[in-house]
Amino acid sequence: MPSPTEIIATLRTIVGTAFVVTDAADLEKYEHDWRGRYRSATLCAVRPKSVDEVAAVVVFCKEVLLAIVPQGGNTGMSAGALPPPDIANVVLCLDRMNQIRDMDLVTNTMTVEAGCTLASIQDRASAANRLFPLALGSQGSCQIGGNISTNAGGTAVLRYGNTRDLVLGMEVVLADGRIWHGLRRLRKDNTGYDLKQLFIGAEGTLGIVTAAVIKLFPQPRAKAGAWVATNDLEKAIELLGHMQAYCGERLSSFEIMSRRQIDLVLRHIPDTRDPLTVDYPWAVLIEVTDSRSDSKLAEDLEYTLGAAMEKGWAFDAAIATNARQLADFWRLRESVSEANRKTGYSVSHDTSVPIARIPEFVRDATASLHARSSKPLVVAVGHVGDGNIHLVAIFDRHGKEPVALQEEADAASAEVHRIAADLGGSISAEHGIGSAKRDELKKYKDTVELDLMAGIKTLLDPENLMNPGKLLDLPSRARKAPDKRQLIPR
Repeated sequence: MPSPTEIIATLRTIVGTAFVVTDAADLEKYEHDWRGRYRSATLCAVRPKSVDEVAAVVVFCKEVLLAIVPQGGNTGMSAGALPPPDIANVVLCLDRMNQIRDMDLVTNTMTVEAGCTLASIQDRASAANRLFPLALGSQGSCQIGGNISTNAGGTAVLRYGNTRDLVLGMEVVLADGRIWHGLRRLRKDNTGYDLKQLFIGAEGTLGIVTAAVIKLFPQPRAKAGAWVATNDLEKAIELLGHMQAYCGERLSSFEIMSRRQIDLVLRHIPDTRDPLTVDYPWAVLIEVTDSRSDSKLAEDLEYTLGAAMEKGWAFDAAIATNARQLADFWRLRESVSEANRKTGYSVSHDTSVPIARIPEFVRDATASLHARSSKPLVVAVGHVGDGNIHLVAIFDRHGKEPVALQEEADAASAEVHRIAADLGGSISAEHGIGSAKRDELKKYKDTVELDLMAGIKTLLDPENLMNPGKLLDLPSRARKAPDKRQLIPR
């Protein structure tokens, strides 16, 4: 069995000396999550430039029984891109594979490499008068390969769907080093299993996504938005139905924030301000778009909201009069993670429930969290249109060790997940499972589902070298880490 020095030397012959990272200081960013919540260790970080180099790395790692941890922008919330604590591994970072290979304006598709940041894809599409609708707060640094591998959601799911709905074809390096060349642009292909769906949401456990064909849409020529005050979640749901009835497919986003969540953003994020002067318990951020430049969206939105106020579903609203004001509204929404992190030890629950049961979920889960001895601050933000509500518990860090904090957070999360599941919901709507929620998944997935998942994993990756320890708790044939460092809170 080759030594670590020999392994590194071989990897350097594959991708080049400069692109195998071994210095401890340089490895730091690959060994912990962006929140500074978890940390582990890796032998090195490998940065290939092509799909052939990825395949060669995979073949070599298979030969020497070395686990492979694919990592994009490392912006995940579930510790899904971090090295396993007790298994020898390399991090495979695809940031150098950042080319847009093709854009077809007839079929409205773009072929992108996995290391392209989401923002760069959006910008390229916009320059061609097209839209790639996936939108996340981390879009400046997250990469499309990671978005695909976690089936990212975002703020436009209501109109355009999850990442799963935006991918037509895919290029994947399998666990045995073979390359699946599946970069098809077809909207209809009824020739058997839709294999690409196996790798979307698989979190790198079945293979390495190196490129994809994604859908583009016409660039909206008109856009309008409003910041709307409502008294409770029941009224917010009534407002959603009203907006859908009057706006149809023009309704692209319907985001909700609790008063306490807004206050944290205003307190911690510079140059933010409340769009309304009245006091209100809940705010809804609404965006509507239209492909017609002569569309009177702002006037239509004002009329529709006026009708909603007459029904009592809203009681005040600020309608954006220009793009800058609408961007300010969105900055409030997209700054919640940063604000919560600055407030304390923030634990965001990525639950979804049937839309009609959102009020019940928020009420019961909030009461359960408040009843705990640690008395966390509870705030809420989410995508009402798809039932994905992020109930956030923020614990006081002072005088507490990270491990103790994490134990308290895990206990609180278990109760939130139980409540969501009892209401017919899911413990992960868009952030994935990773290692952080792997054990929780066992409680709520049907055993048949878990068996099917394990069977697929075993078929495609029998040695369990692809991101072991994520999603499923299966044994790996990878060699043991010579210097064990646990995946623990910092």
